Amino acid sequence: MNIRHTIIASTVLLALAACGSGKQSSDANANAAGFDAANVSAPATAAPAVSAAQTFANTAAASDAFEIATSQLALTNGSAASVKSYARKMIDAHTASTAKLKTAAAGATPAVTPDPTLTPDQQQKVDQLKALNGKAFDEAYITEQTAGHQQTLDALKAYAATGDTPTLKAFAAGLVPTVTAHLNMAKGLKA
Repeated sequence: MNIRHTIIASTVLLALAACGSGKQSSDANANAAGFDAANVSAPATAAPAVSAAQTFANTAAASDAFEIATSQLALTNGSAASVKSYARKMIDAHTASTAKLKTAAAGATPAVTPDPTLTPDQQQKVDQLKALNGKAFDEAYITEQTAGHQQTLDALKAYAATGDTPTLKAFAAGLVPTVTAHLNMAKGLKA
């Protein structure tokens, strides 16, 4: 299995896992209200399948949110001028990318609403960066920016090649040069 298929499969699995978490909370809410969900016959309903377009939009939105969050941390926790300069560029670029994603998603048929919720792995990395300062932060930030932009680049290329929604395919293809530039800039950063 090549990396593109691995990324797509992983994204779909994460989305499906997130969908499954809603059943547990509704059972908990029913129990809190005095109902025993185990003893109530509910109609057999399957969770609606998450489309590839929705999965891609969520992945792109979470990527932007991660880059913005970590870059905001770089402005306060980082020490190298080059890291802070890069962080400002990432905040601006990923804020613009989010706006473009929302426009592309709204133009999809059916419309897609990007969910910028960080993945558990992204949230863990943000939490780890919060605990660092100075050169240690700069080094970790550079590592995360390089890895994050590589993952985003792979996801963009994969969706641009095989995506099922024209507006999102165009969005993905249009961002490939920008994300490639961000990746190259991250690789060139020094702590």
